[in-house]
Amino acid sequence: MLSRGLILLAAPVLLATLILTGLPLLATIGLSLFRVDALGPAEFVGLGHVQQLMRDPLFLQALRNSALLLAVALPLRLGLALLLSLLLSDSSRLSRVGLGLSLAPLVLPTLVWSIAWLWLLNPYAGPAASLLDAFHPQGADWILTAGGARAAVVVVISLIVGEMVLVLRAVRRMVPPHYYQTAALEGASGWFAFRHITWPQLRPVVGLLSLRDLSLGLQWTLVPALIVTKTGPLHATLYLPYYGYQSAFEYLRFGYAAAIALPMVLLVIAALGLQGWMLWRWRGA
Repeated sequence: MLSRGLILLAAPVLLATLILTGLPLLATIGLSLFRVDALGPAEFVGLGHVQQLMRDPLFLQALRNSALLLAVALPLRLGLALLLSLLLSDSSRLSRVGLGLSLAPLVLPTLVWSIAWLWLLNPYAGPAASLLDAFHPQGADWILTAGGARAAVVVVISLIVGEMVLVLRAVRRMVPPHYYQTAALEGASGWFAFRHITWPQLRPVVGLLSLRDLSLGLQWTLVPALIVTKTGPLHATLYLPYYGYQSAFEYLRFGYAAAIALPMVLLVIAALGLQGWMLWRWRGA
């Protein structure tokens, strides 16, 4: 059982979390039940917006694009963060420099990060265009295809891994060094040490981070899809956050925009529930 002191210590954070996340989630669900267009009184429509979404080709495409992005970008982010945390686990100057570079995309505003990639991926004058002209059959024209646009968004959000690298590096450094020394004396390979010593320590944290990314991953697509690819070509990078933003602030369909956000709301609730279950199992282990 948690002590009274720990409960009081956690109370401000829990209250802030409820206000900043719980109430907006409930408000989104409630708003989705009404037709609100800022031009007239609100009208209760129940599940009418949900039925309309099922017939909306743009919503269905945004839903498919979002699912594909999560399936590709999240494992890539976790794999890159895990690799960097292992490579930068010591206290050498090179590791500190590498850690600082991995944190740079995290501290930059998303708008600045996206504008930098807009220049890098410019199909006419950017550095990526020169490389593609040299190594890819389609050259720089590939960036203008649907696959190239999707790959661009994946790259932009997959490199923002500094926070995960920092967390995994800290967990890796908590493993007692004599475990590795004993394994080395026994002639164990590096893969054996990772599989039987490092990975069991990192696995619960990787699970929590993956669920965190699952709930937040789509939110990171709004600015890159708007700045880098303009949701194109042919809506190839139209994701749920941008479609909801467009419906709310360009077309003033606030109730419909809230309905568009419902899959993300359900995803967040499911991820939070799984995180709570994992923490409960982890604490009881």
